Amino acid sequence: MSSEPHSTPQTPSGWKSALKRAWPSIRIILSLALLWKATSGIDWHTLLDSQIKMEPIWLIAAGIAICCAFICGGIRWGFLMRSVGFKSSFKTYVALYFAGGLINQGLPSTLGGDSYRAITATHLTSAGNLKDTSELNEELHHSVDLEHATPKLRLSFSMVLVDRLIGLAGNNLLGGIGLVLGGATLALWGQDLGYFVIAIMLLAGLIASIILAWPNSRSLLQKLLDRLRMNNAMPGIRLAFSWPMNIAQAIFAIGIHGFIILAFGFCLKTYGAEAPISSLMIGLPALSLLLMLPISISGWGLREATLSSVLALWGVNPSLTVLASISYGAITVISVLPGAYFLLKRK
Repeated sequence: MSSEPHSTPQTPSGWKSALKRAWPSIRIILSLALLWKATSGIDWHTLLDSQIKMEPIWLIAAGIAICCAFICGGIRWGFLMRSVGFKSSFKTYVALYFAGGLINQGLPSTLGGDSYRAITATHLTSAGNLKDTSELNEELHHSVDLEHATPKLRLSFSMVLVDRLIGLAGNNLLGGIGLVLGGATLALWGQDLGYFVIAIMLLAGLIASIILAWPNSRSLLQKLLDRLRMNNAMPGIRLAFSWPMNIAQAIFAIGIHGFIILAFGFCLKTYGAEAPISSLMIGLPALSLLLMLPISISGWGLREATLSSVLALWGVNPSLTVLASISYGAITVISVLPGAYFLLKRK
């Protein structure tokens, strides 16, 4: 870490500090309320009397699909990190990606999963081991102040952000394609919205590739990065958004979200329900955007309420959707448990 003196960040005001302490509890309450709302309309006696034939094999398939999504996400993030000088192994980055995913499932922590992997990655050796663990523990138990962080930590956070932006692009493109295929069922303007979303994402990709291809604009971007003390971030940005790598990144991101769609589809099949692929391509990307709002714990409650309403438009039984959604949430928790190894490794 840099030995340069850091200015002391301002202490948050009383009500902000109280809200920050209370927010995790508020999120739990909101999650429970949304989950109760989603399940309150289920007639459990009728559902059980219908003798649903569960096929647990589909839950195993869902777990495999979720693991594939996390592995691919970890590999993508690993390429970004290695491009800017962090030379740990892909195996380590994938393990750290699982650890971040496990934290995001609601483990008690002062940091989110993205912050955890960004900070921890700065303490990795090329062999995948952790160095300066006492310093790492200190950093992980305090809120992140990027304004006063070291250039190395800022660089690591920038690659996490780039990784998230690529994922967001893939999510939006997949949702746009889903709206083109099945948006007419959602609303009269659904298909037009799909074309609009795809056009916006393609335009954003075109603008980014032009900025990175034109020497003058690229020079201005580098000056901005220098000002932000992220001098070495340019290789990672080019790997993500320059032509033709942006096309490959978009396809790869769509594939990762495709695994998630497969996983939820498999959870529906567990209870004998079927949903058109276009409906899942609309519902799950929309849910991903909603989950950016920190109003629930790992999507619990919000996921069940949203998907049961959306898939009902395609004739999917809301009760079965809720069961599938709860199963999906449980399978996700189980699938990211390998990340516990990395968390325990630090202890």
